Parts: sequence; structure tokens; C-alpha cells
Amino acid sequence: MSRSEKQSLLPASRSDLGGSGPHYTLVIHGGAGTMSRKNATPEQIAAYHAGLRKALEAGFAVLQAGGEAMDAAVAAVSTLEDNPLFNAGKGAVFNVAGKNELEASIMLSKPPASHPAIPVSRRGLGLTLLTRTKNPSQMVRALYLNVDTVPHVYMSGSSAESIGESMGQVLVDPSYFFTEARWKEHRRGLGHSDEPRPADASSLDMFPTGTVGAVALDVRGCICAVTSTGGRTNKLVGRVGDTPTMGSGFWAEEWKTKGFVTRAWNKLTGKPNFRAVGISGTGDGDYFIRQATASTISRRMQFLGESVLTAASIAVDDLAKDGGIGGVIALDSEGNVALPLNCEGMYRGVIREDGTPKTAIFRDDVL
Repeated sequence: MSRSEKQSLLPASRSDLGGSGPHYTLVIHGGAGTMSRKNATPEQIAAYHAGLRKALEAGFAVLQAGGEAMDAAVAAVSTLEDNPLFNAGKGAVFNVAGKNELEASIMLSKPPASHPAIPVSRRGLGLTLLTRTKNPSQMVRALYLNVDTVPHVYMSGSSAESIGESMGQVLVDPSYFFTEARWKEHRRGLGHSDEPRPADASSLDMFPTGTVGAVALDVRGCICAVTSTGGRTNKLVGRVGDTPTMGSGFWAEEWKTKGFVTRAWNKLTGKPNFRAVGISGTGDGDYFIRQATASTISRRMQFLGESVLTAASIAVDDLAKDGGIGGVIALDSEGNVALPLNCEGMYRGVIREDGTPKTAIFRDDVL
């Protein structure tokens, strides 16, 4: 698919929508991969659209009430983590040992207005190798906000979970994450029969590769990216992916615009003299790490002056050149959205001030 074809799949940019003053937007993804329309039933497709809409509506409720981008993104991702159709939280994939090891991350373009004591340099936090955290997105938010307790940008395993539990985060028995369909996927991947295990489970078989994520822009101009995943099916025990790796599977940043002409034009048109962007990726995380995909998108925007759509599309095309499948969701400070993908499908959606959730699954779907 050419870049111009990708353009037609995207919702209108903020400049196309008109109006002035503060705006808010939320964009989400639920994983990318080799989903096939011909192998999907109408009921399966409807279930995924419903799951995406529920997540969009959860985040929208926060933004509509004037809430923080951080809280809106976490609300959306928590909804996806609780939905066994997606590879995060309940329904996360199994590693080669038949266990769940979860990951999550959060990053903001600037500190949240509700927590002014957080230094600008704090930026974000990644968590990996979680085995008992019910909602990793909520856990990573809690640890990010507690600078004195967790001054680091990367934490893992039981230590992170113990700290989070002391802050009121919910830990569960590892059996909570099990679903029959993910277990069968794990067994097939190892070349074994689909030996069942007793559990409540979904029978759907359109599972994506990758993660779930949300990027939100609030009325204060803050952008937050939150990402959560079970990782790759049958990954090695202890494998760390792109979701908790800053600059690879997630990024958010704000920078001042430079140049006399640009700043003069911004003053004339009432635009701020800064740009910001948030990115969340999904797909084969090893390739995202090798190419620092998320931060590369931001660098292209900042130093080459590219739009969020152009920068994100080029980065996703570059993944494909090396054999990496996946996609990203990206959102800039003007509310412009990019959702490029290089595979057959990516569960994705966007919601703006009108409150209408728009969702898509397959590559040729129009939002």
C-alpha cells in the first residue's frame, strides 16, 4: 500500500476539522498481525469492534470531563487488558514454559498538571516480567507518579509488583491470565496438540501479534502514550520486548519550534511555539527495538519537519524492509492522527470531541 493510500484510511486532521481553542483526542490499538477477513466470522469481527469501542468510550469519558491524558490512556488500556480477546492482562499469550510474563509502559510529553512536582526529566517508565499484576497499565502509572519511591525508568518482576502492591495495585494469582484459546495457540506453536485446560475462554481465533496501547491528547496539550502486552507467543522465558523499552515501542515528547519564519507564522495563526507527539507500537517488538521505531518517528518530525503521518508511515515501512510486521498509532499536539501498518490488519480506533468512536480491523478498513 502506498503512503497516499494510507492517507485515505485516516480520520480527518485537526486542521480539517476547524474550530479553535483546546482540543482532545484519543487513539488506540489492540495489536497487529495476519488477521484475514475471509477466515473471520461476522460475530468475531463484531466482538473486536465492540471491544475497541468500549476502550475508546472509557478514555473519552475522562477527556470529556477535562481529565488528564494520562488517566484517559490508562482507562482505555485497562479496558483492553480486561478483555480476553487482546494480548494484554487477561488473555495474554504464554511464553515457552507456559507462563505469562507481562509488560507495560507510560510516557508523557510533559508532566501531568495534576502532579506538578514531577520533574520534566521524569518522562516515563517501563515495566517488564510481571507475573501477578492484574492491570499493568495501572501499575506503571502508579510507579511513574511516585518519583521518590521509584526514581528509575525501568523496573521488573516481583520487586516492581511488591512496590505497586504497597501503593494499592491489585495482584492476582497467575491463573487469572489464562484463557483456553491462548493456551491452544501456545500448544500449536510448540508443535503439540490443542490439549485443553479447564478455564473460561473465548473461542475466537483472530488473535493479533503484539500489544494494546493508547495515546491521548488532553485540553492542556499534554500527550500520553500507554502500552501493555503479554509479548510474543512462546517467547523465551525472561524475554524483554519493545513495550517497556523507551524509544522502541513507545514514546512521547514536546519540543520548541525553531526558526524565525515558523515562529512568526505561529504567532500570526495563533498556534503555540511547540510541537508534541505520542507513539505506541504493536507487532514484532524485536524489530521495533533494533530500529528505535518510536523515537525515530519523533526525531523525523522534529529535525526533518515531517508530519506525524509521513514520519510514522516511513518508520513502519522501514520495519517491513527488515522483515518486521506491525504498526503504530501516533498523535501530535494539533490532534493529527496516524495509524500506518505493514501487515493484514491492526485493531485500531479513534475518538474526538464529538464522542463518536471509529474503529477498524483490516488493512483496507476506513475509519
